[in-house]
Amino acid sequence: MIFNKRHTYISIFFVGTMAFGQVSRPNASPYTNEGTFEKLKKKYPFIVPIDRPVPSNIKIDRDIEYKNINGSSLKADVYYPIDDSKKHAGIAMVHGGGWISGSKDNEKYMAMELASKGFVVIAVGYRLADVAKYPAGIEDIENAIQWLQTHHKKYSLDKKKIAVLGESAGAQMATLVGVQKKNNIKAIINIDGIVSFIHPEAEESTYASYWLDGDRNTNLKNWTEASPLEYVSKNTPPTLFINSSQPRFHAGRDDMMKKLKAHNIPTEFHEIKDSPHSFWSAEPWFTETLNYTVDFLNKVLK
Repeated sequence: MIFNKRHTYISIFFVGTMAFGQVSRPNASPYTNEGTFEKLKKKYPFIVPIDRPVPSNIKIDRDIEYKNINGSSLKADVYYPIDDSKKHAGIAMVHGGGWISGSKDNEKYMAMELASKGFVVIAVGYRLADVAKYPAGIEDIENAIQWLQTHHKKYSLDKKKIAVLGESAGAQMATLVGVQKKNNIKAIINIDGIVSFIHPEAEESTYASYWLDGDRNTNLKNWTEASPLEYVSKNTPPTLFINSSQPRFHAGRDDMMKKLKAHNIPTEFHEIKDSPHSFWSAEPWFTETLNYTVDFLNKVLK
């Protein structure tokens, strides 16, 4: 029997998933701010690239090794205020890319702007799905936060005030770190990331299956364990959702907000009208996202 390329891929996916509990690698393209902008401008011709100079009131430490695992160096960039006369709240930023692509460099503009407004920001490079499956990336984010707290004096960091922020897949990861009581996170910023892989609204499939080491049927344990919604309690920190107008990326959000409100935990969401996923990668949406983030953090952290 002869298959074309598309049919071959689909056949391999289903045979690999159903028979062996394994998932073929998704055909992921590099995930960068520049590449995303080029894709988005075709449908949204009014957008412009993010182009901001490094603010004069911050410093940047690039490619700092926060952990070495079996000879593999895990690195992060730290953006921090020059003003060391007082302690600053911290933010761990987690890039998106379907758990398989993207890099900490995607966070540079947001990290710079947040640092200029008085936050110590660590943009985390974590192990992607090709290198290590779940929960490796989650552990990396936790290790990066611990590294930052250990070096609190250098950065004038208030190590008791740490927030997590992520976009897309990074938002799911950041939220999962944030809802774990052991991490003592004080605020969560979820930018268009799902909060449950098992919610009725969830539509994740191939990318999630690859990262979670099996599809929902073969590895329900991981799909459940990696769903932040499952952990929401009276100990969950204040949570902000900033969403596109694409319903797929809202999976579980309303239920999570309902749980938070039941515990009188501050939560809010802002849906950017007529926006695509990855809206934060272009103007005017970048500035809108930044303003929502800063307003929320100023309310709950300062």
